[in-house]
Amino acid sequence: MKNVKGILMDIGGVLYVGETPVAGAVEAVAKLRERYALCFVTNTTRRSPESVRQKLLKMGFAITPEQLFTALAAARRIVEEAEGRAVTILTEEAERYFGELCSIDTVSHFVVVGDAGENFTFARMNRGFRALIRGARLIAAARNRYFKDADGELSLDAGGFVKALEYAAGTEATVVGKPSWEFFHQALKSMGVRPEEAIMVGDDIESDIAGAQAAGIRAVMVRTGKFRPADLEGAIFPDAVIDSVAELPELLE
Repeated sequence: MKNVKGILMDIGGVLYVGETPVAGAVEAVAKLRERYALCFVTNTTRRSPESVRQKLLKMGFAITPEQLFTALAAARRIVEEAEGRAVTILTEEAERYFGELCSIDTVSHFVVVGDAGENFTFARMNRGFRALIRGARLIAAARNRYFKDADGELSLDAGGFVKALEYAAGTEATVVGKPSWEFFHQALKSMGVRPEEAIMVGDDIESDIAGAQAAGIRAVMVRTGKFRPADLEGAIFPDAVIDSVAELPELLE
């Protein structure tokens, strides 16, 4: 791949799976850092941005707060800038990150949904539904269908629950993480790189690959994380496919 100045990189499934770094990923990122601007973009919403960064640091990935773009932070920013409050369907840690912006009042301005894990209860979903039919705006921090869990199996992500709220309330969610065009371009802006000068590296054929390409960014698919061979049999075609991020330096050379 030619004329690459910046690299957008997914985290879960690309740098690590569960609690284990992908073989060679730490070394590859260190090597790439010497030649390219890096930005790490993730739809992970169970943890706060700083918690995500600390996990990466413990694994050996040197990442500054400015290099990390999370869907959870993007959702929080929308509520904050509107000076509103939100009914949240999130994990306890993610709700602590929202702090005083969280509300159980169904007359709230927003309903924010992320991967809430065990918190996807009827009570929480119904509270969100009631806020929506009273005029709240639905914010999907992410709408991924599934992710590769710590046990090596695929698990439900937030997408199905977002769809349920959209259907029940007759509304449409604003997606603020990948594959949002705005999310990708804000990350590029932070690096000072144009879309044609960047590549996106991910394991999700829809959010990472199709999302990046729609934003004018070349996309590299890795065969780790949630990747399945069937991903390459549809209508979305990555610009390159590699076994893992460990092969990325060689691809770019």
